[in-house]
Amino acid sequence: MRSTAIDRRTFLALAGGALFPLSGAAAADEALFLGARLNGGRYEAAVMDERGRDRLVLPLEGRGHSFAIDAPRRRAVAFARSPGRFAVAFDVDGKTEPVAIAAAPDRHFFGHGVFTLDGKLMLATENDFEGGRGVMGVYDATDAFRRVGEFPTDGIGPHEAVLLTDGKTLCVANGGILTHPDYGGTKLNLATMAPSLSYIDIATGDMIESASLAAELHQLSIRHMAIDRAGNIWFGCQYEGPPTDMPPLVGRHQRGREIELFPGPTDILQGLRNYIGSVAIDPSGGMLATSSPHGGLIAFWDTETGRCLGQQPLADGCGVAPAASMEVLATSGRGAIITAGPAAAQSIRAEATGQPAWDNHLRRVW
Repeated sequence: MRSTAIDRRTFLALAGGALFPLSGAAAADEALFLGARLNGGRYEAAVMDERGRDRLVLPLEGRGHSFAIDAPRRRAVAFARSPGRFAVAFDVDGKTEPVAIAAAPDRHFFGHGVFTLDGKLMLATENDFEGGRGVMGVYDATDAFRRVGEFPTDGIGPHEAVLLTDGKTLCVANGGILTHPDYGGTKLNLATMAPSLSYIDIATGDMIESASLAAELHQLSIRHMAIDRAGNIWFGCQYEGPPTDMPPLVGRHQRGREIELFPGPTDILQGLRNYIGSVAIDPSGGMLATSSPHGGLIAFWDTETGRCLGQQPLADGCGVAPAASMEVLATSGRGAIITAGPAAAQSIRAEATGQPAWDNHLRRVW
């Protein structure tokens, strides 16, 4: 059995530093964003404001992915990119020391998590790689993020999870791809993939509802999700079938109904190159942004009709987060930061050599 013991001193030694607040505590109404990045050879999680200025930097021992956010208590958890085995909880204002979280034996993180509304529990998508199944790890956020249990996600390869507006139901995107750390990034079951959305009662761990794609789309891996103003789940997919295929990559699920898919115009569907890396709903809840780092674009969708509203170019752009009405803040692996919507885009920081290379996700803290 693999040891997962790790204490704060070990974590900080591996990270090569500590938590670095770069200015005073953010005002309660200041929009702040979280992203993982590579900066001068160092992996970091960074809190920045809407003008792209760092407010806090947290060194990481390896490549980060996304975050669980507890906005009322001004804290977050940064997760390692799959198949990473570390996570770290920290105060967004840098007032307290970070807390290292290690994956349980025979588990690794998939890079996403969520807090319960009362802030008492943190739930993380994880791989039971010996059992070949997905689980949600349950952590006591009142007790140094001690792992207290898990429940199944009723699928393979759970990626992002979101808490519905009722505060009681978790929706999990089971990507359907079987992996094992001993085989690196090899996808072991492409012929038998079965992606799904699972709705789970967080109080009991019981399955409430499940939604799947049509059988002919079983290689359309559901990865990332956002909730619109009507409480419906929107999701983006990554296609694992023949590259000459061009299936729709954007979908919506309304509880009790079948999944709807929206291909959009042919030129935009082609431009996405069978890969959506991140999704976000604007603050009004009426617009969805979907990024494709492979295609170098962000596409926008009306959440009432599913109609594609247009696109904006962003080379190697993946991170998207709500900014203003009909706008998102977006980051790229080449250091660019922009605000973008269907009508226009504005540069906040231009692509340049030596700029931090942002990873897949950008999350708005509040």
